[in-house]
Amino acid sequence: MLIDNHGRTINYLRLAVTDRCNLRCAYCMPEHGALFAKRDTLLSLDELKRISSIMVNMGISKIRITGGEPFVRKDIMSLLAHLSELKGLEDISITTNATGIGPHIEDLKRYGIKNINVSLDAIRPETFKKITKRDTFQYVYDNLVHLITEGFNTRINFVVLKDQNIEDIYALIELQERYPIVVRFLEEMPFNGTDRNFNTLHWDYKKILGHIQKKYPDFTKIEAPATSTSINYQIPGHKGTFGLIPSFSRTFCGSCNRIRITA
Repeated sequence: MLIDNHGRTINYLRLAVTDRCNLRCAYCMPEHGALFAKRDTLLSLDELKRISSIMVNMGISKIRITGGEPFVRKDIMSLLAHLSELKGLEDISITTNATGIGPHIEDLKRYGIKNINVSLDAIRPETFKKITKRDTFQYVYDNLVHLITEGFNTRINFVVLKDQNIEDIYALIELQERYPIVVRFLEEMPFNGTDRNFNTLHWDYKKILGHIQKKYPDFTKIEAPATSTSINYQIPGHKGTFGLIPSFSRTFCGSCNRIRITA
């Protein structure tokens, strides 16, 4: 069992498999790209498998695969197959931009992977292209619908960006009205690809909630585990739920049960 020096039991590993991404979201990366790690400095497939096995033997019961974008790594499915065979590992989840997940959905089901977080900051093609600098919205949307119809526990992570995607907030609420998904609205974080000042944040989680409340005044708060990073809500009659992640304006690290390993 892993216990940190604050007495917290650590049972959740976030494992980055690459620092590369095929999108160029302005808040995350400059349009021309970033200085990526040299390939020979990244953990090999065998090293990723070994680390995962060791961590599970030490009490890790949940592993989330992250990046960069995990599916730009060609051997990702071999790692996921290995994880699916580890005794004691109860939950394998993935955070992805959903551009390349489509061909692997059936294999993911076969490996028992149920939880997929999709990073999606726009539900309109023109806004998506503006934010990501890529014209791949239809691939993402088709893969998102495929994940939902195949029964994956699908969560959309939507970073609220001033003067860029505010009109998409209501559209995402309408999406979780129709589908049993979770839409989580995140405050923008200060590690952005621009030179914008972050002494203050215009769209903090309270303003996001107030904006939603203007159109959807009737909702109830949902109880969440102490380790949850989001404040969650249910609108009557909606198949899904929505949440807020106050990643900039509020501290939620006190109950953290995660360990992170970079690529």
